[in-house]
Amino acid sequence: MKYTLTFIAILISQLCIAQQMSYQEWKKQAKTEIRLLPEYGHVAKTKEQIASDDELIQEELKQEGTHRKASDHLIRLGFDYLYRGDLRTAIYRFNQAWLLDPKNENDYWGFASVYFSFNDYDKALEQLEKGLAINPYSANILTDKATIYTTFYHTKHNPEYLDKAISIFNKSYQIDPSNQNTLFKLSVAYFYKKDCLNAWKFHNECVKLGGKPITPDYTAALKKMCSN
Repeated sequence: MKYTLTFIAILISQLCIAQQMSYQEWKKQAKTEIRLLPEYGHVAKTKEQIASDDELIQEELKQEGTHRKASDHLIRLGFDYLYRGDLRTAIYRFNQAWLLDPKNENDYWGFASVYFSFNDYDKALEQLEKGLAINPYSANILTDKATIYTTFYHTKHNPEYLDKAISIFNKSYQIDPSNQNTLFKLSVAYFYKKDCLNAWKFHNECVKLGGKPITPDYTAALKKMCSN
């Protein structure tokens, strides 16, 4: 299909970040730098590290009031760094968020996004599953999980992955029908299925809410496919 490579790039571009180092270098450094590992790799910390953690917790609680609010604040900071391409600082913040509230499902959304940026979809999926074990109704996590299955469809050429992606996207849509990211990706998934009715349905719903993720190329391709 002429547009396939373009569309899959669009589909996952929200999580693909220009890395400051290669994944091999990241993994090499992570052997001695526990802050590069989700949940600090569950490695025993030194007294100095524990004292530093306690200081961070108290400072964040002073500013944000509760463990959850402090954790959410750090997650937002983590994603800010992620989209700037600073994955190292991003995972530092996600780990600090986990430290404040290990039951915040979005900690794992953050960890997954770092792995997704390195195209390690298996590890990203592993982190998303941890988040869903805490909150199975997280629309953001479900949409990212479905995005991974869409990439599996393209890399492994198995239509069952696309069916699974659509199922998960629809679950996310039922939870939050106003998420433009979900709406766009659902439209694209149905485009791949050559299901014009649903591809247009979710395309138009996304447009009504602003249509931010939709590109002119995608709309043109949808018109072309569905006019045949």
